[in-house]
Amino acid sequence: MISTREPGSSGGKNLLTICLLIVILLMFAYAVFGSRGVLRILQVEQQKQELQLQLGDLQQQQQQLRNEIDRLQKDKTYWEQLARTKLGMVREGELIYYLPDNDTERKRKQSE
Repeated sequence: MISTREPGSSGGKNLLTICLLIVILLMFAYAVFGSRGVLRILQVEQQKQELQLQLGDLQQQQQQLRNEIDRLQKDKTYWEQLARTKLGMVREGELIYYLPDNDTERKRKQSE
């Protein structure tokens, strides 16, 4: 039997196959590396997790600050404690004794 293939039809099929493969590869590359591709989605998910952790920390800090505000508004002994520790204030008639640290005492003895 004699083959009835046309001489140019085999080349056309190969060209069509190559074009389809190129198109498929381009679509795959876009799906992986494109602006909405797999890599970008993974990157955004990681960023989302980091932001959620940061949000949790900020919410905890916000709650601590609210507690501090509430305590400052209602607790007069807390005011006194802050005034004594942060500002070094004393009540009238109280005496404050400053004791040198061990490091300060050693430095003074070395300089003598």
